Amino acid sequence: MSEKMLVTQALDERDLLVKKIRDKIEKANFADTVKHNEEKVITARVSREEFSKDAESAFQQIQDLISRFQKIDAAIVASNAKTMIKTSLGDYTVAGAISLRSRLRNKGSYNGESDFESALKKKLEHDLEQNVLFANVKNQDLQKAAEGMRLSILGKDAKVKDDKPLEVVDAYISENTTEVVDPLDIRKKVEMLRERRDTLLTELDTQIKVSNATTFIEI
Repeated sequence: MSEKMLVTQALDERDLLVKKIRDKIEKANFADTVKHNEEKVITARVSREEFSKDAESAFQQIQDLISRFQKIDAAIVASNAKTMIKTSLGDYTVAGAISLRSRLRNKGSYNGESDFESALKKKLEHDLEQNVLFANVKNQDLQKAAEGMRLSILGKDAKVKDDKPLEVVDAYISENTTEVVDPLDIRKKVEMLRERRDTLLTELDTQIKVSNATTFIEI
């Protein structure tokens, strides 16, 4: 007879079974020793017959629990593969949503190499930062060179320097000023990527929980 349960219940039981199976394997005794002139085995201190029954019973219990785990796990996988959820970026199966969530949290396959969004965000930030720094250095050097030109043209008299126009120096500064080329408006793109990632993760968490709490499976 089949058994019906919510996916949340199945997930909880599956987690419990992992601990239960491991615990039973750890605590089971499948072999012992006995002296020819004694009835009881040395470690367990029970008769051979009782020890044999206990070993067979423990083995069978573990097999039954493993079978139960496999049935629940298969039912969850099958349900996740066909149950759909909705997000702001489109519809996904629960299995696809779980995979996407893992990837975005850097827990998926490829040792985190598949978290493309984070890699893209870091590269955008790096390129902007490096070029802002480069432009600042070049413009500081330009100001120093321009100051040298002013002193060469006017001398060191501050009043004269303030009073006389220096169109040539101003033109030199204008022509040689370095500016950052930022066609994507990187700061906005980075903020957009961050907001979209956070929103999607929240949606995935919520929709997966709702789906698990409302979807039934049969085992």
